This record gives sequence, C-alpha cells and structure tokens, in this order.
Amino acid sequence: MRLHLITVGEPKLAYARAGWDEYEKRLRRYHKLQVTRVAGRTPEAAGDAVRRAAGRAPLILLDPRGRQFTSEGLSAYLDAQALGGTGELALAIGGPEGHTDALRADARLLWSLGELTLPHDLAMVVLLEALYRAATISAGEPYHRG
Repeated sequence: MRLHLITVGEPKLAYARAGWDEYEKRLRRYHKLQVTRVAGRTPEAAGDAVRRAAGRAPLILLDPRGRQFTSEGLSAYLDAQALGGTGELALAIGGPEGHTDALRADARLLWSLGELTLPHDLAMVVLLEALYRAATISAGEPYHRG
C-alpha cells in the first residue's frame, strides 16, 4: 500500500530530521512512500493545503481527539485497509494549531498518538516509527517484542 505522509512544515531540530530520515528509509522497505510538506500561515490555509495534497486518498489526521492504537492494532488496521482495496492512505500532521473542524470532518480517521502533548518535531518521528513498527508486525519480523 502507498502511504502519503503530509506534514505542515518539516522537522526543524537535528534529532527530528535524523529520526525522520532513518524511519523513512526503513519504512520504504514495506510501503511505497510519498512525502509532501505543506505550508500554511493559518490552520485554514494549512487544511486547504493538506486537502489538496491528499487528493482522492482517504485522509487520516493525527489529532488528539482521535482513536488510539496499540502497535498490533495499528498493524491490523493498516492490513485491513490494504485488504479492503485501499491502495493509498494520506496521513497528515497539522501545524502547531492542529487541524480545523472542517478538515476533521473530511477525514476517514482521526488518530491520536496518545494523551501526551508532543512537540511537532517529535510527533513526526513518532508517526514514522509507529508506521514502521506496524509494518514489521505485519511482516512477522522481530523488531516489535510485544
């Protein structure tokens, strides 16, 4: 399945750029990836840019109001999407102000990384690591020791 990762902005801190690069490289072993960085001076402008970037792909927004997954649960969800014929998913991390209600209404799923508030840069790395871990679970590889 193709994963289209859409971020408002890009990692600015060195640790986050390094983490993003590492997990993006690892994740490419399991999925076709597209990365799109969008800008937006306001949440509305960012939401419009995310919507345009996602195109027709079902949109998954990272949002604190969303569903939380275990690693196994995320793996099962992604597998079910692929088996159900979804060829591409667009996963979007909003800017510091988050997503608008209008964009949330358009999403197939709101996904919360947990109850903690994470810095934007760290959330980007956590997203990629979670997707990588889910991919290794699906592949039956030993990275995850749940």
